[in-house]
Amino acid sequence: MSGIAFAFKDQIVFYMSRFIIRSIVLSFLSLSIVSFTFDKGKKKKSPKKMATKKVVKIKPVQVITTADTIYNSYYIIVDKSDYELKVYDEEGWYATYPIVFGSKDLSDKMKEGDKLTPDGNFKVILKKIHPKWGPELLLDYPNDISFQKFNDRKAKGVLVKTAKIGNGIAIHATRPSEEWTIDKFYNWTDGCVSVKYTEMKDLFSYIPVGTSVTIQQ
Repeated sequence: MSGIAFAFKDQIVFYMSRFIIRSIVLSFLSLSIVSFTFDKGKKKKSPKKMATKKVVKIKPVQVITTADTIYNSYYIIVDKSDYELKVYDEEGWYATYPIVFGSKDLSDKMKEGDKLTPDGNFKVILKKIHPKWGPELLLDYPNDISFQKFNDRKAKGVLVKTAKIGNGIAIHATRPSEEWTIDKFYNWTDGCVSVKYTEMKDLFSYIPVGTSVTIQQ
C-alpha cells in the first residue's frame, strides 16, 4: 500500500513540475508577443530634420597677367536709375545687387561735398576693410576724364574757382545693422555706392583689383 502511495506521489510531482514549466514557458511567450505588438504599434521618432543649404561655388577669378596687361573675367555696371549693381563675366550676366547712393539727385558728380555719385568708367584700385562698414572696393575717381569734365565746368563758370573735385569714391557695404537703408532706398553715403553688408561680403570675395566699373544714369 505504501509503494502505491509513493508511486502516486511521484506522478503528482511529475505532472506538477510539467505544469509549472509549461506555465512559465507560456507566460514568457505571452510577454514576448505583447512586447512585440506594442513595439510594432508604437511610432518610432523620426530623426530631426536639419536645415540644408545649397552651396554655390564661386567661379574662380580668371586673371591673365602679361608685361603690360591685367585682365579678369568680371566687370561691373552700376545703373543709378534702377538702383542696381550688375556683375558680368565672359558668359554674360552673373549677379545683381540692390544699392543706394548719397542723394536722390542721380546726376553726375560736380564737386567735393555734393553727395553725388560720379558717372563714367572707373577701375577698382584697392580692396580694404573699413572700420565702420567693412568690405570696400575703392575706385580710381577722379581719373583723367573726371578732371577734364571738372576743369571744363570751371572754365564755363558752372563751378566756382575754389571748388574741389573730391575723391574717395567706392563701392562699400552698409553698416551691419543698417541693411534696411537699401530696402527703403535711403541714400546715405557721401557719393559712394552702398551694398547690403551681407551681400557686399559676397561681392568683395570674388571681385579683384583692376575690375572695370561703369556708373551710368
